[in-house]
Amino acid sequence: MKVIQKIPLQQIDLSDDTFSVNYLPNFKRLRSSIEEIGLIQPVLLREKPSGYQIVCGFRRISAFHELRIPEIESRVFGAKEIDEFNLFSISLHENLTTRGFNTVEIAIALEKMVHLFQMDRVAVANTFLPLFSLEPNEKILNTYLSLAQMEDGVKSYVLREKVSRSNIRRLATLNPHDRIAILSLISPLKLSESRLREVLILLEEISRRNQCTEKDIVQRPEIQAILSRKEFTPSQKTDRLKKTLMDLRYPRMREMEERFEGKKRELNLPSNISLHHPPFFEGKELRAEFQFETIEEFRSIVSSLSSLADKKEFQGIIHND
Repeated sequence: MKVIQKIPLQQIDLSDDTFSVNYLPNFKRLRSSIEEIGLIQPVLLREKPSGYQIVCGFRRISAFHELRIPEIESRVFGAKEIDEFNLFSISLHENLTTRGFNTVEIAIALEKMVHLFQMDRVAVANTFLPLFSLEPNEKILNTYLSLAQMEDGVKSYVLREKVSRSNIRRLATLNPHDRIAILSLISPLKLSESRLREVLILLEEISRRNQCTEKDIVQRPEIQAILSRKEFTPSQKTDRLKKTLMDLRYPRMREMEERFEGKKRELNLPSNISLHHPPFFEGKELRAEFQFETIEEFRSIVSSLSSLADKKEFQGIIHND
């Protein structure tokens, strides 16, 4: 066990993040704990020619800086005592026992193993994914590696909304411009996982069908108009967005819907009677719904329904004219 030393903060290189996997750290609780009872676990440092490199304890050292404490309890490795990958592994294990990692931090850690320390992907999947309570699966590894390459705004969204791996993979198929454009669309809406999946799939299908980019779709006036409506709740905006995307994805169905609604208006149905087409116009059956409270209202509804058969507009609906 290394002897604990007090190292001046000014000798520690804060700019060297070789062993850091921190993403959006929250210092509030840590700072309060240090103020109240002091440092519980010394940080790990490595000697450098001009000072010290942080191996483990980036958050603790940052908290000491904020609190203007001039030196910190540390255990120090010699410059060539342990190779960099093993130091990184020590840092990961130490953090796992104290605080754990969020989704983006796991992605950063795996990305450093593969690209900075040049570890074999199969070895990373088999050895380190279980360390993060993940299955040793190369597809899962690739999902996290793709997340590590994404823009900070997208990483923050993934973390904040707890985005699933399947939706991370969908985001990974996009180029950065389309991904940022989609982020401006989905970020204010508070989408569930299923709704996010629907939106991403619809955008992909519209892009492919119309031979345009996802960014082009997001910037369409009818979509921007939905986002700008301050009186709409996120749920209302989501419902309108989905309908708009469905219309763009299935223009033929939109035409049929508009024609059906036009013919319904021509029928001048009472407000307590509604007429519905089959889902996606698949099939020929129609559904009539009505509401009543009194016998008189019921008789009026029956009379109105009976008279429909003689109206040419209703016959047009039946025969899809």
